Amino acid sequence: MRVIGTGFGRTGTLSLKTALERLGLGPCHHMVDVFHHPGRIRPLLEAGLRHGRDVNWDDVLIGYESCVDGPTSAHWRALAEYYPKAKIVLTVRDPERWLDSMRGTLFMQRQRMNSLPGRAAVALSSLLGTDLAAFVKMVDTTLDARTFRTPADRAPERAIELFRAHTAEVVATIPAERLLIFDAREGWEPLCAFLEVPVPDEPFPRVNGGSEFTRTGRGRAAPLLLRRSG
Repeated sequence: MRVIGTGFGRTGTLSLKTALERLGLGPCHHMVDVFHHPGRIRPLLEAGLRHGRDVNWDDVLIGYESCVDGPTSAHWRALAEYYPKAKIVLTVRDPERWLDSMRGTLFMQRQRMNSLPGRAAVALSSLLGTDLAAFVKMVDTTLDARTFRTPADRAPERAIELFRAHTAEVVATIPAERLLIFDAREGWEPLCAFLEVPVPDEPFPRVNGGSEFTRTGRGRAAPLLLRRSG
């Protein structure tokens, strides 16, 4: 493992994944990989139930050179210790804009799963032993899911406080020479300087806007209801 991302979702994590892979530091694990490779759901769930401790991360993340976003970002401390030579990238964003993005994407998605149809689908999946129930339980181990038990619409000040507290915790824990605090709007230069790689002759990737997330996210969970992987 060469790079570990510690940022919350909606801080440019998919852009960072794409950038790392273009820099030759991939494959990079991201939540989207779980949908593409659902056989990873249960190993990641087990790692989450262990809070990232006493986990053979080489087996869980086999084939990956870097990781960002959930569920791995929930275990940034354990991963930083397990891979002491890996560099750490903390993706950040203006807290108010981040909260607006979360309300329109991840928090909305969570509300759908907490609705009566969502709960019924999870209960059916649990009965059938299919992937959806395991996936939802795995998501409950991610960084933002563990942190934001109260919907942000009810306590926006608290959400922003927790967002800032996470940034402060990472900065206080990871040695400065090992850490890059990165806003995706800064582009290639700070990232490439930190990773000691050449700057590509192409625009920095800008992917996964809110509308794109909403459009693609709705169709991701449905196949998990009927499938058992791993």
